[in-house]
Amino acid sequence: MTERVWDKFLTHRDKAVLAATGYGAFGGFGKRPAILVVDVNYAFAGDRPEPILESVKRWRNSCGESAWPAIAAIKRIIAAGRAKGLPVIYSTSISRTDRWDDGGWAWKNTRSGEAPPRVNTDIDPDDIVAEIAPMPRDLMIRKQKPSAFYGSNLASYLVLLGADSVIVTGTTTSGCVRATVIDAFSLNYRIAIAEDGCFDRTEASHAINLFDMHAKYADVVASDEILTYIATLPAGMFDLPSGRGAKG
Repeated sequence: MTERVWDKFLTHRDKAVLAATGYGAFGGFGKRPAILVVDVNYAFAGDRPEPILESVKRWRNSCGESAWPAIAAIKRIIAAGRAKGLPVIYSTSISRTDRWDDGGWAWKNTRSGEAPPRVNTDIDPDDIVAEIAPMPRDLMIRKQKPSAFYGSNLASYLVLLGADSVIVTGTTTSGCVRATVIDAFSLNYRIAIAEDGCFDRTEASHAINLFDMHAKYADVVASDEILTYIATLPAGMFDLPSGRGAKG
């Protein structure tokens, strides 16, 4: 059996319980998937691959070096999806310049009041990293809370598109990815999560949250398996935005 990223964190009891209870079955891909790219912006990835303890000096919320292999995997998934005409939907943060609307985000971090210097001040932290930048036909969700569904048009866009499933990528695995996955599950979408297309600040949080989502809510699979699945889909299933007049 192929070793999973979470295996080293599980006890013998955990593995026995999982086997006995039947959780972790493969739910299966849908027929009309949309690709979700959750919060892969400069605030969470930094502006270049570097160790996390260096990156957080300039980008307080950065996930450091773990972001960049995941971005490469996301780029491949997006390219395959666009070639088939699948919807690609991004999310990123939005807030007032005075940060009043941060709300609960400010309560759980001792550095919330800081404005750390950045080498490249031309970069907006909420912009999606250039390597996977949105194209004119893609959709963008601006959000203030973990789930891309909360307070946004995401659910209505999926209804408009006629999507029955989502392919989830992005960050952080334990935060915004997990919250988005649980909301998608609650709306009865089939969910595939790209294991190597997600990233987090801490290894344990990344691994255990993937484990938990795979056990109960979604199929956590390698990006290569997602690419193989996308290759089987017919092209042109979706009525996407024209992209005319859009920036990008």
